[in-house]
Amino acid sequence: MEYIYIGDIVNTHGLKGEVRILSHFKFKKNVFKIDMPFYISKNYYKEIIKSYRVHKNYDMVIFNGKNSIDDVIIYKGEPVYVNKDDLEYDGYLNEDLIGLKVYCDNKYIGDVINILTTNAHDILVIENGSKYMVPNIDEFIQHVDLDKGIMVLKYMKGLFNED
Repeated sequence: MEYIYIGDIVNTHGLKGEVRILSHFKFKKNVFKIDMPFYISKNYYKEIIKSYRVHKNYDMVIFNGKNSIDDVIIYKGEPVYVNKDDLEYDGYLNEDLIGLKVYCDNKYIGDVINILTTNAHDILVIENGSKYMVPNIDEFIQHVDLDKGIMVLKYMKGLFNED
């Protein structure tokens, strides 16, 4: 089973077992739904969504069989994951990009070694002796081919050190 990080349980809400999840996961509508299994903490405790709603910046969830704050307080501060096999999505996950060979203007730039998540957008960390940080947005990405293991960036003056 491959676990995909989707956010953190930041607090409980009320007395009836509801939790607040802070998530910037790009396929939220595909995971925050009734009967979706979530895996909580590094121990991957399996919980099934009984109800879901949005409140301010939070995804509010009640799990099956968790009817009181006492049932869920242990999850406060814990990361939340889903099984990749349970996901249905078009496109690619950030995790799929790690290890891709990156090219720009027919020149090898490096490999994607990490992806940083920010409130604005994700940042690709590319390394090949030097490290480059490139926003993971359509304006910079020309093409991604997961089968061939490559990513092609659009050329933009000043994006990389140019000799």
